[in-house]
Amino acid sequence: MDKFYKKTLYELETTIHELEIETEYPIQRIEAVIVLIVNSLSKLKEFVLKKGFKNIDEEILFFKYQKPVIVSKLIYYNAIYKIETRRPYGNKRIKKYLSKELKKLQRFFKNNLDFYKYYRSNNSFVDEKFFVRGKHDIRLWLDTFYFEADHRFSTSHDYKVAKIIANDLIQVY
Repeated sequence: MDKFYKKTLYELETTIHELEIETEYPIQRIEAVIVLIVNSLSKLKEFVLKKGFKNIDEEILFFKYQKPVIVSKLIYYNAIYKIETRRPYGNKRIKKYLSKELKKLQRFFKNNLDFYKYYRSNNSFVDEKFFVRGKHDIRLWLDTFYFEADHRFSTSHDYKVAKIIANDLIQVY
């Protein structure tokens, strides 16, 4: 699994880098990148559904550290796409608009503070509930998103990790 993931991530990042150099129009570049990321996630999903994992540790590694890296790219580029396509004209309006976007990120942080602490301090005592498929516990900070996700390729908290990574990138943007 690790070898396939690293190859997929390398190819994705290389292609994204090439697009950033070649494409002049940022909106078109972002659209192309989103398509690439979705395709990479499809390949990963197909691999996971076909091959599975050797053990629980490999599954936790994938859903806690690997899959969120790619999903965070999708969240990031999608957010940037929305920000850029909705950006108003005029310095004051842009400043107000971007400030509002930052407040959304802060709200997510405040609403998920306990999980931020857990994840950022590299704890692992609840990893089997957070990052193993089919082991969700409704009392452990579940998002509505989880109930809509494909449970064969998601856990109760892998998306939340991706959101944390993406929000850091969005904030820098």
